[in-house]
Amino acid sequence: MTDRGASARSLPDDRPAHPDPILALNRMGSFDWDLEKGLFHMDAQALEVFDLRPEEYDGRVESLGVRVPRAEGSHLDALVARAMKDGSENYGTYFRLRRRDGSLRWTHTQGYIRRDAAGRPCRIVGIVRDATAELGEIAERRDQAARHAARRRRTDVVRTATAALAHARTVDDVIDVLRDTDGLTRLGATSLVMGLVEAGRIRLVADGPQNSFVPGTRVTRIDEPYPMSEAVRTLSPRYIESPEEFAERYPVLWPHLAGLRITSAAYLPLIAQARPIGAMGLLYSDRRGFSPEDRDILVALGSSIAQSLQRAMLYEREMDLAAGLQQAMLPRTIPSVPGCDVAVRYRAAGVGGSLGRGIGGDWYDLIPLPGSRVGAVIGDVQGHDTHAAAVMGQLRIVLRAYAAEGHTPATVMARASVFLDELDTDRFATCLYAEADLATGVVQVVRAGHIDPLVRHADGTCRRVPVEGGLPLGLSAEFGCLTYPVGTLELDPGCTLLLCTDGLIEQPGTDLGEGTRALAEAVATGPEDVGHLADLLIDTAGQRGGDDDMALLLLRRRAPEAARTGGRLRQHVAPGDPEALTEARRMVRTAVRAWGAADQGDEIELVADELITNALMHTEGSAVVTVRALTGPGQKLRVEVEDSSSALPRRRDAGDSGVSGRGLLLVETLADGWGVEARGGGKCVWSEFALVRRD
Repeated sequence: MTDRGASARSLPDDRPAHPDPILALNRMGSFDWDLEKGLFHMDAQALEVFDLRPEEYDGRVESLGVRVPRAEGSHLDALVARAMKDGSENYGTYFRLRRRDGSLRWTHTQGYIRRDAAGRPCRIVGIVRDATAELGEIAERRDQAARHAARRRRTDVVRTATAALAHARTVDDVIDVLRDTDGLTRLGATSLVMGLVEAGRIRLVADGPQNSFVPGTRVTRIDEPYPMSEAVRTLSPRYIESPEEFAERYPVLWPHLAGLRITSAAYLPLIAQARPIGAMGLLYSDRRGFSPEDRDILVALGSSIAQSLQRAMLYEREMDLAAGLQQAMLPRTIPSVPGCDVAVRYRAAGVGGSLGRGIGGDWYDLIPLPGSRVGAVIGDVQGHDTHAAAVMGQLRIVLRAYAAEGHTPATVMARASVFLDELDTDRFATCLYAEADLATGVVQVVRAGHIDPLVRHADGTCRRVPVEGGLPLGLSAEFGCLTYPVGTLELDPGCTLLLCTDGLIEQPGTDLGEGTRALAEAVATGPEDVGHLADLLIDTAGQRGGDDDMALLLLRRRAPEAARTGGRLRQHVAPGDPEALTEARRMVRTAVRAWGAADQGDEIELVADELITNALMHTEGSAVVTVRALTGPGQKLRVEVEDSSSALPRRRDAGDSGVSGRGLLLVETLADGWGVEARGGGKCVWSEFALVRRD
């Protein structure tokens, strides 16, 4: 079918790839091609398809060249030759005809090859039909499918961005999602700008790519002639569909963007709860104009981003409030206490699924007490919200107040539990209170549902110290258990006491016992300096993850400055036992002479006798008398009298004729120092004397 009469113009190579197998019943013609004689017979309908009159066609296939362009004829010849050669029974294809008026139209042909007994092709019969409408429908379906695919891609971008924005907690997280290559860049945007409305102005919070910042637009007024300002002011998008429109509408802005080869832009208001919170601009370099579908997608995208931004801004405000409240409730500074080194650390829980997860009820405190004593507190209020922090702050204050009043550790804990119960809150708290005498190293520990303390010894070994405990604070009053047992441990010079909350030892998939052992190993191998050790422990726990707060307090008793016991004598004195009282006096006299202070023996013995007598008379119980020789910066002798009463001694005015009330005045006059310490269920009244040795 070579082109003999038609113009050999070049034709577009847009032949349909796959012929439609469904034949149209309308306007279909037939042909019968005798290959041996070269005759190509067509019926009237086939002639009409070729736009030929009967008198114009002589029945030979070469005569069809007047309607079949050269390229189409070559295509048909090659197709038929290949089908006859490879033994095919039929062939089919689309080809173009040039009509009488010179226009091209699509035609479809289907031929069936007949062969002789030897298998040689001898005849082809088939049909031809006008395929213009059919291919138009196919093209329309293809275009429609392409439009649907493009719409799905855009919808997928919005869906993907919305899913990613659901996990964004801060404004920076939202911006990172929008800048991500799997986010808005799928829409083909070249550049992104975003601003937030603050006090009648728009503050730019994101722009990109790099070096695309427009000078003077970091903070702009809403009434300025910028597209983002217009979007905020009118609460409607601004679409710029060409560079010419951009340059005409925004002559101040356009010169700074011309280098980015921007061809169109969309500026969307970010509206939440019917008020603008910001605006976003998407700038394109490969498109002009926006279809209605494009505009609908962009509006939906702006709505999703606005909701995420509002959540992020609310979250950041809540976090700022939480962090401020947490810092206000925790001690601002830790006092310096002679005789010990202290380090404290607090780390909030990782951000979880609800607002306020960055705050909790964990706390620590250090309370200087009279004499050489210090109180250390660690606690954890149930919950991770501002309510937990508020309860924590109140508990910290009352514990400090009760301890400063001179109550015993057990009494401090019992009163704190009653206080929490009377707050009428649904929260309870665990707590551990340790009162350490830095001169003697004696530490009294009271535990209310909290984990046990750890002690690191001077040789580097670390162990958990089991302490009998009571119910958590707030529950003891409810269950009528207001008695807290007191445990005692010795903290030698160079030893470190570790108090912490369970967030420091909890590990995913393990119990608290394993976590405690792992913590003890970390303490044993950690640095000696308490500050460096605290940093190591809190950082290690933070890397491990977890969803609980962490509070840590380390107290290391100093070796050089702290007084050390050079010797100790102890005597138990029961009421109504004159022999035990005599033995106690003899023990004091012997200690004074043995330690080279015979010249001070009368004063020391008189003070000791007064303290013992007061204990036996006013407590109606026994007393334990201890005499210690303290070495350090100046040698001292210390007399301690322990009893089972928590009542504190009071100085009284004896009057002119009174025989009672002068005891404490006498102690205060003769001793170099005296004081009262809580000891378990009772107290210890002590006095110290600076020793003056004489040869």
